[in-house]
Amino acid sequence: MPPDPAPGEDVEAVAEQVFVALADPTRRAVLASLASGGPATATDLAGRLPITRQAIAKHLALLADAGLVTAEPGERRRVRYRLRSAPMQVAQQFLAALARDWDGPLDRLTHHLGGPRD
Repeated sequence: MPPDPAPGEDVEAVAEQVFVALADPTRRAVLASLASGGPATATDLAGRLPITRQAIAKHLALLADAGLVTAEPGERRRVRYRLRSAPMQVAQQFLAALARDWDGPLDRLTHHLGGPRD
């Protein structure tokens, strides 16, 4: 699992991993299932979603690489996966900073073109 970005670390790289992970609708469904149903094994998730356990395991591996889930060893080699919010928060901060960078120039352009101002 990648560590949370330290001050000065490449936030854009963490955000990119999150965006790649979220680009797939199946991975979004896995995350949504973990969010609504709590920690689960690949077998549990396969019972909740119309996806095989093997496919779930592959998606969980990618989500773990992006730091969005963490694997917790359980009884009898059953690994439970739990959501991690830190990478998602980094991606949200990246998007917020990007939006702030756009707001000024877009407001100036709107004003220059005579459009309404916020």
